[in-house]
Amino acid sequence: MKALVYEEYAKNDDFSKILKIKDIPEPKPKSNEIVFKVHVAGLNYDDIWGMRGKPIEVPMPHVSGTDAAGEVVAVGEDITTLKVGDRVVSHGNLSCRVCRDCTDGREFDCRYRKIWGFQTGPLWGGYCEYAHLPEVNVAKIPDNVSYEQAAAASMVLVTSWHMLVGRARIKPGQTVLIMGGGSGIGTFGIQIAKLYGCDVITTASPNKLDECINLGADFAVDHRKEDWNKEVFAITKELAKKKDARPGVDVIFEHIGGSHWNKELTLLKYGATIVTTGATTGYEVNTDLRHIFFKGTNILGVTQGTRKELEDGLFWMSKGKIKSIIDSTYTFENAAKAHTKMLKGNVFGKILMKP
Repeated sequence: MKALVYEEYAKNDDFSKILKIKDIPEPKPKSNEIVFKVHVAGLNYDDIWGMRGKPIEVPMPHVSGTDAAGEVVAVGEDITTLKVGDRVVSHGNLSCRVCRDCTDGREFDCRYRKIWGFQTGPLWGGYCEYAHLPEVNVAKIPDNVSYEQAAAASMVLVTSWHMLVGRARIKPGQTVLIMGGGSGIGTFGIQIAKLYGCDVITTASPNKLDECINLGADFAVDHRKEDWNKEVFAITKELAKKKDARPGVDVIFEHIGGSHWNKELTLLKYGATIVTTGATTGYEVNTDLRHIFFKGTNILGVTQGTRKELEDGLFWMSKGKIKSIIDSTYTFENAAKAHTKMLKGNVFGKILMKP
């Protein structure tokens, strides 16, 4: 079968030099696995990390791809909930399922956890014609949700849902700040916060502000401005007058890191929450601790979420309450171009690839 493979790391992010379409063996399912024909797969930043070999090295030869959707073509002998012909999407958090964390419903904290298509291999990811996964690592796609919508949702939907619903436990009427609203994860953050009846402020690049408003954000601010945080606080002051409440933000949805961190902390109300995943602009930040201990700030970390949370998100997608935003679609032949576009950041929503 056809697969997108690399066998060395990309120097200076020259992805075109290492990404090759090769013929590799078609997978056979283990007793607890299914094999599915990949209709479409979604790009993630872990693809970039893998090709760089940083922050960790990955198994070689390597097939990336954590988000993939397709049709089941074979099932292992112990499979009980899926059959050939079912439409499925990956839940890329591979955990042991038997440790204390897993059996406590926290498979994202499993010490043996690996991210499919990033830490797995050799030659085990979603950028191929046929992929295999354990039964517990796929979710059924609702009938009225397309393969494209499901693949674009997989990792970013479950992570966004876990950040806002599972960890921050957002409530109607709260003021929620979604950083980077034009990203794949940000577009879901906006929609989930609105689904829960929150007032949503988002930040984005200037060319994405109107699109964030169209998606449901109540306010959109250019986070490239030096004083963007002052603009956000001014908005919260106006909201506070209507609510007879203290100005500031109840929950910040953070995945940018870098120089924005301390500015975000200044915006939080007393007892408020910042929930963070990833750090696309840098993971080393300086923290003014006064904004934490004096205000009683809650700092929550997240990496992915549970399959149940993915299924919850897919349910609301099937009801038309949230949707995937797809920036563009490429073929495997144009994979280097797709990844370069994602790296440069001129993207609204998710980039997809098809075999």
